[in-house]
Amino acid sequence: MKEAPTRGGFGITDVMLLAMATIWAINFSVVKYGTTMISPLAFTGLRVVICAIIFVGIALWQRKPRPPTRDVLVVLLLGVIGNGLYQLLFIEGVSRTRAGNAALIVAAAPGFIAVASRMRGIERASRRVLSGIALSILGVALVVLGSSASSSGENTLFGSLLVFSGVLCWTAYTVGLQSLVKRLDQIQLGAIAMVGGTIPLLVVTTVPILQTDWSVVTPGGWAAVFYSSAISLVVGYLFWYRGLKVLGPTRTASYANVQPIIALAVAWIFLKEVPTAWQMIGVVTITSGVLLTRS
Repeated sequence: MKEAPTRGGFGITDVMLLAMATIWAINFSVVKYGTTMISPLAFTGLRVVICAIIFVGIALWQRKPRPPTRDVLVVLLLGVIGNGLYQLLFIEGVSRTRAGNAALIVAAAPGFIAVASRMRGIERASRRVLSGIALSILGVALVVLGSSASSSGENTLFGSLLVFSGVLCWTAYTVGLQSLVKRLDQIQLGAIAMVGGTIPLLVVTTVPILQTDWSVVTPGGWAAVFYSSAISLVVGYLFWYRGLKVLGPTRTASYANVQPIIALAVAWIFLKEVPTAWQMIGVVTITSGVLLTRS
């Protein structure tokens, strides 16, 4: 499959990343809904295990040569950060804050990824880019601070801080993978990274999984688990890895600026989370920052 030019062109990878952004935007509300009937630890443990089984199964079916041992070890370590620690912080954070808040904070990830990419010499920084990063960080600060001053009286500050910590883990994961996605098969990469994340997660989530009464989980709860694992993680990650390989970390991450608007709309319709003034200010500030970073 041929790819349209990566500089200034719009190709199949861009379409995949738009689909990925939509899938992940919907996932905020799916996770929020799912964790109302399944504990956050049990929910995230189950979804990551399902994702790992799917990735490993496809990788074994492909029967491709095993990657170099050094690459495997590096991806395993990155998987601990990006699929273990990040997923734990993400699920625990979303369950404790508004879905819209979480989406806005995650939308600032391109700014942090741009900083890390430039620090590692992967991409250059300009004054405009630095200004955009500063705006994104300001937007995150506004959303986080506004989390403790919700008009509904709900204090979601801790959840927002957990999501923000997860964004830092995702940044390290994304930038760390940049050299690896160019030489490793995407399925193998996903399988190894998910195994790396699953091992530490099982230590934390096995007891909650065993203590959960799965017989009382509704079809909607199981649908949330399926969507959040097979669709959000497997399909979403495959599209993300392709973006990293074809477009690079900053341009791939820039598609996160599509997520807040979709996520806020979905949360408003299905979770009755009416957007707050802080969130609307955050949308403008973070999106402006991301656009500056990409220009």
